[in-house]
Amino acid sequence: MKKYFTLFIAVLSLGISAQKTNKNLIPFVKPIIGTQRMGHVYPGATAPFGMVQLSPDTDTIPYAVNGKYNPEVYKYCAGYQYDDKTIVAFSHTHFSGTGHSDLGDFQIMPTTGPLQLNPGTAQHPEKGFRSAFSHEEETAEAGYYKVKLKDHNILAELTATTRVGMHQYTFPKSKEAHIILDLMAGIYNYDDKTVWTYVRVVNDTLITGYKQTNGWAKNRTVYFAMSFSKPFKSYGHKNWDSKQVYRGFWGKFNTTQNFPEIAGKKIRMFFDFETEENEKIQIKFALSPVSQKNALANMQAEIPHWNFEKVKQQTQEQWNTELNKIQIEASPSHMINFYTGLYHAFISPTVYMDTNNQYKGLDQDVHTANGFTNYTTFSLWDTYRTLHPLFNMIQPKRNADMVQSMIAHYNQSSLHMLPIWSHYANDNWCMSGYHSVAVIADAIIKGTYKGDPMVALEACVTTAKKRNYEGIGAYMDKGYIPAEVSGISVSNTLEYAYDDWAIAQLAKKLNQESIYAEFIKRADNWKNNYDASVGFMRPKLENGTFKKEFDAYSTHGQGFIEGNSWNYSFFVPHNPTALVEKMGGKKAFAKKLDTLFSMHLPDSFFAETEDITRDGIIGGYVHGNEPAHHVPYLYNWTNEPWKTQQQVRLILNKQYQPTPDGLGGNDDCGQMSAWYIFSSLGFYPVAPGSENYAIGSPIVNNAILNLENGKVFEIEVQNQSDENVFVKSIILNGKPLQKLTLTHTEIMNGGKLIFVMSNKH
Repeated sequence: MKKYFTLFIAVLSLGISAQKTNKNLIPFVKPIIGTQRMGHVYPGATAPFGMVQLSPDTDTIPYAVNGKYNPEVYKYCAGYQYDDKTIVAFSHTHFSGTGHSDLGDFQIMPTTGPLQLNPGTAQHPEKGFRSAFSHEEETAEAGYYKVKLKDHNILAELTATTRVGMHQYTFPKSKEAHIILDLMAGIYNYDDKTVWTYVRVVNDTLITGYKQTNGWAKNRTVYFAMSFSKPFKSYGHKNWDSKQVYRGFWGKFNTTQNFPEIAGKKIRMFFDFETEENEKIQIKFALSPVSQKNALANMQAEIPHWNFEKVKQQTQEQWNTELNKIQIEASPSHMINFYTGLYHAFISPTVYMDTNNQYKGLDQDVHTANGFTNYTTFSLWDTYRTLHPLFNMIQPKRNADMVQSMIAHYNQSSLHMLPIWSHYANDNWCMSGYHSVAVIADAIIKGTYKGDPMVALEACVTTAKKRNYEGIGAYMDKGYIPAEVSGISVSNTLEYAYDDWAIAQLAKKLNQESIYAEFIKRADNWKNNYDASVGFMRPKLENGTFKKEFDAYSTHGQGFIEGNSWNYSFFVPHNPTALVEKMGGKKAFAKKLDTLFSMHLPDSFFAETEDITRDGIIGGYVHGNEPAHHVPYLYNWTNEPWKTQQQVRLILNKQYQPTPDGLGGNDDCGQMSAWYIFSSLGFYPVAPGSENYAIGSPIVNNAILNLENGKVFEIEVQNQSDENVFVKSIILNGKPLQKLTLTHTEIMNGGKLIFVMSNKH
């Protein structure tokens, strides 16, 4: 097994290469944009929260081989794999850091020489249109990507606005220059994934069309408009679908050459050019969830010209503005880690509406977002923990729009449920819990969301009572999910209990006493899976007895998802005090945490995990998966809070590095990065839905949070060093902070927080 990493393609010096937005901004390291080695973060060009993620794909590994899942495909969740030696093409949609995938829409590849419409293989790239490349001739920055395609002697450059990708290809002199548009390619691809594609050649510089797929999103349609800076001299396509039995009467035309209307399941198109030495051909490629017309309007609105450098500069200025929302001083390596993490945190969720505010809803009808920006790509099992709380602090307007997008999702849902994993007018239902309720409750409690809170509460309650969804009925009846009902019964019970607590907090804020009473009772359901005789959470059967077969170290068949009982047994973020009591009091609880962080997991543990290796853990604590992300902070509920400070600093140093093997797990749409950002600043949201942040151990020297309300919150760290990991004292606005928590209101009011560090606890 390999470890899953973040690659930093190049290390830049301190300072800002894009334009500063304010003379007084602290210079920072430009984020180094790269990928995890196993392909879970893409290195291409995107705008902040952009609909377009324009990036290279380095292979065409199928999702299935001989009808069975192909484990090798896991490396290509984001399309790009650092160890690969060839690039197949550049596609326009990607997920960032997920452990499952889709997308990879509309691959474009420039070539020279005889036309080849097969991608070839990694072993024999010369047999197809792919090309060898070298990392020495590859550059990745925020909003910009560049690489030399060696086999075709073409310099490829990419940039993007929110809805439009812009390509710039510098060709050699050639009478056989081509640009290929692959409409059948995709990530996690398989036969019949593409339901249909359509292309209309409007003229010799413009084509439009759409693609419909059936994958992680069951019914996903993306429309496009593609414009060339130079007229093509000829064009054509090949349909690779040999299964199409009925072909109508289109045989009256030669549709493969210079025919303006093309449709099919497996289409690759080509456009022919003659080029002079160093001639640049540019492409603007716009996306829309609604129509070809809207895609063209998006293009005209966002890039009405052919100035590639202007688009690049504007997008990098946008990134510079976003990244300057938090300005830090730290060691060079932590500066790189921090701003790369902040970059990753601002990739998704992604804008999902056109410039005219139209978008396709979950009901597949066209809707208009009135007064908000509609978003998709909600990987909520990951991001409710830290990413959305980060947005409540430094992106509150965006997070309010994300909550409104979730409410719109609920209103359009035939099942009357909030999103579980929102994806292009679909819900792919991935992972456990109904964590949109935690995001909504957190936003309302912290004053971020300004919509109707009663409407939001109703959506939360209705979702939490959907009896036929993943054991909720049994959970409501018994207070736990029996092992016979679900293979992840314990995970679901624990996560539902936390979500129910979040609903209770929202109900309490809104003075809905009956709802509060109902859900605060449900929030205690975690107790039903705790077996005091062994000191662990474990599966319980229909008859109320615990399942006899039990292994606290195993991740297989034990009732958990992406974790074992050692990590999940601490998953009561909403009530650590009660958990401490259940586990024997503060001393015993601290000792159990000590064991977690110091144990040695057997090799058999890793045989069952696709996304975690030994490098991604500390003792038995798995940082590369999310369920235990709050656990290092639980020492704050014992008499040994200094151990939280020690472990947090250890994780910051061990699990995040500005190197090709720098991330100890999937970034999961920014969750791993958001953990780093919060923890670097010295505090962490253990239980979103509460105003409180738990104190940790800051790794920055200083930080300035430029808040959207116009106020500034400053963090000063005195005596900072690798040895001084312990917090000796904390001063907030000139007064000692006599607690291990900081509140959201205290941050949003602005002011100054001083940590005084020491090498002694």
